[in-house]
Amino acid sequence: MQRRPATTDRPTRPLDTKAGPTLTGLVEHARLLEAIDQALRGALPAVLADQVRLANIRGARLVFLASSPAAATRLRFMQEALTAAASRFTGMTIDQLTVKVATVPVVPRDAEPRKPLSSAAAEHLRQAASILDDPALRDLLHRLASMA
Repeated sequence: MQRRPATTDRPTRPLDTKAGPTLTGLVEHARLLEAIDQALRGALPAVLADQVRLANIRGARLVFLASSPAAATRLRFMQEALTAAASRFTGMTIDQLTVKVATVPVVPRDAEPRKPLSSAAAEHLRQAASILDDPALRDLLHRLASMA
C-alpha cells in the first residue's frame, strides 16, 4: 500500500503574528477572522450576510459557511467582489472562494454591548480572590473585579 505524500495545505494565518502555535496564537487568529468576517459580511446584502459566515482563510482561499445551498450559490456569484474586498482588508492576495453548506452560527448584526459587572459581583470576586493561594488567579480575579 502506498502512503500519501504529506500535504502542505495547512491553514495559515492571514497575517503574521509573533505567537507560535499556542493558545494565544489561536485566539489572535480567531479575532482576526472575526474582524475580516465582519468587514466582508458588511459588504453583502443584509439577507445574505445573515446566512453566511467566514470560517477560515487558507493561503489565498476564503472559506465560507452558508446555511443553505441557495445562500452558497448567491455567495459564489459574488466571488470576485468578496476576494477583492478580502485582499484590500488583509493586504494579502486572495483569489479563491470555497463555500460549504453547514449550520451557520447566528451572529447578530448589532449585538448589544456587554453590561458591566455590578458592584455586588465585583465585591464577590474580591472576596473570592482574598481566600486564594494562587497569586496568578488572585490577580486575575482582582483585575476582573476592577472592571465593575
